[in-house]
Amino acid sequence: MMIEIYGKTFCPYCDKAKALCEREGFEYSYKELDKDFTREEFFNIFPTARTFPQIKIDGNNIGGYTELEAWWQNKE
Repeated sequence: MMIEIYGKTFCPYCDKAKALCEREGFEYSYKELDKDFTREEFFNIFPTARTFPQIKIDGNNIGGYTELEAWWQNKE
């Protein structure tokens, strides 16, 4: 299982997503806006996204932090 978090600086939900992954021992990668991807690339990957972070699990878009937390709770 691989989790990809697409976030930006000063984003509390991005920090919460990373913290959840670290706490639970999930392997993840964090990509930051304007450092690892542009806004154009972001909207190509997540055309309907309007918030940060946006998260993929095994290549599938799941949504943001709320969806990551729900996925984790259902996994337990």
